[in-house]
Amino acid sequence: MTDITTLRIAATIACFVVFIGIVAWACSRRNTQRFAEAARLPFEQD
Repeated sequence: MTDITTLRIAATIACFVVFIGIVAWACSRRNTQRFAEAARLPFEQD
């Protein structure tokens, strides 16, 4: 039987891996143009 500490460690590691994945996705060059366009949206006039 697994104790609660092992489950907490596994959850922490899983969350860290997800966090690193999101940071890598947000900083990838492939998304730069899309994020630049989204950043300009509030300043565009209809």
